[in-house]
Amino acid sequence: MISLSNSTLNLFLECPRCFWLHFNKKISRPRGIFPTLPTGMDSVIKSYFNYYRDKGELPPLIAGKVEGKLANISLNLNFIDSNLDLKITGKLDECLFLNDGIYIPLDHKTRSSLPNNVEYSQNYYQTQMDTYTLLLQKNGYSTRNQAYIVYYSPAKGELHKGVPFEVEVHSLLTSPDKAFQLFHSAKLCLAGEIPDSHPDCEFCRWKKETSQF
Repeated sequence: MISLSNSTLNLFLECPRCFWLHFNKKISRPRGIFPTLPTGMDSVIKSYFNYYRDKGELPPLIAGKVEGKLANISLNLNFIDSNLDLKITGKLDECLFLNDGIYIPLDHKTRSSLPNNVEYSQNYYQTQMDTYTLLLQKNGYSTRNQAYIVYYSPAKGELHKGVPFEVEVHSLLTSPDKAFQLFHSAKLCLAGEIPDSHPDCEFCRWKKETSQF
């Protein structure tokens, strides 16, 4: 059984050939230096949210910007499709619960500046939030095909009092059916012959251009 996540699905969308090599030949793309600051910020933000979850309140940073309250469910979700011999996995940053029984996935993003337009979220994070909605539905949680992305950007202030943040919330319409079809296509890709590279894949281009030397 193949296990796929949002990150591996992104690899499929970036370049089917790199995706095929990653799974079928265990040849992964070279990795660069991984920044640790965003990871540290993510941990701080999640601890901040958990503090207010225990109090039964929305964190002040997002209060009035989103609906509902913080859900008390496992954020590690998976779904097995026996017909496809496929397991889809994902870990939500956060999830909201509405009074009418609806669950809405929420994701944290840290940036040097706020994007100021929802098109940015649609271009870069639509598939991720489609996947999270799919996983919620497949695990028995009702959704309304909506997701939130919360951006955090450092603001000017007196640093000895702590780093202040500006917050911007984007609401996205999600399509879990589209996410499932993408996972299906990715699974079929792995079952076939090695595919062509994506024309914009920098890794494959580098390999092609250096192979002559």
